[in-house]
Amino acid sequence: MSPPPLRVLVVARDQSDHVQVAQRALCELLTQHAGIELVATLTANDDAYEDIDAEVAFVVGGDGAILRACRWFGTTQIPILGVNLGRLGFLADLSQEALPEILDELANRKFEVISHLMFECHHRKALGGSECYLGLNETALLSAASLSLIDVELAINGDPVTTYSGDGLIISTPVGSTAHNLSAGGPILRQDLRAFVVTPICPHTLTVRPIVDRADAEYQITAPSVPEGVMLVIDGQIKVPFESGDVVTIRQANVSFQLVRVEGHRFYHTLHRKLGWDGQPRYQRGRIERGTADD
Repeated sequence: MSPPPLRVLVVARDQSDHVQVAQRALCELLTQHAGIELVATLTANDDAYEDIDAEVAFVVGGDGAILRACRWFGTTQIPILGVNLGRLGFLADLSQEALPEILDELANRKFEVISHLMFECHHRKALGGSECYLGLNETALLSAASLSLIDVELAINGDPVTTYSGDGLIISTPVGSTAHNLSAGGPILRQDLRAFVVTPICPHTLTVRPIVDRADAEYQITAPSVPEGVMLVIDGQIKVPFESGDVVTIRQANVSFQLVRVEGHRFYHTLHRKLGWDGQPRYQRGRIERGTADD
């Protein structure tokens, strides 16, 4: 007896031409497969998804589209399969050209859903009021338009850690460790770890280094004296002003990001492809040649 059709949702909220062209081609491809049922297509004009009964959400775009989608899903996280139209694509790891080759696997549910850490960022403002943001990659406090060195105080579970003097501070999840954290010199964490990494940006003290701590800890950021222009940035997409006396608290969210991985996906293989890890150079006949991963 064949399994029931896989119920899928297509999310393409970016209205740019290339995304919408890809969305229409994807929907046509999905509707032609007997083992897949396309239950809905959501674009920028669609707001409701809670009543949609879908097992997998195809998100068309790149990693940024996935970041927006999982925040949009909120407390009702639908497993996401990213269709990469962007540049790097650590999360949106599947190309549009490769889709026809895996539809049978998807229809037969030959994939796994991996849970990844998400965070809540609570921003309590010194002048009153507060905001709470759901995120997947990182919270960053940036000197930004202030063009000034800032002093950022960090406490973990109420214990003071240190004051970072520099261009800012990043608190990242494992998924976000290959984003802003990586460019700031932070370590790469396996995406399925339950931990946060704290990475200073251009610290003025050479002994300051990134640290990794538990996901169930609470991280608090304060900056008693802040010049105008400092910004609190969530996932590189939400940007709000940060002022003297504001308090930011980061903790793991009650929901997890659900990422669909088809058979054959391997974490280090992805790093090898995306980061150009071509192995050690080998010397031959007076010239350097790049080795392969098997050398």
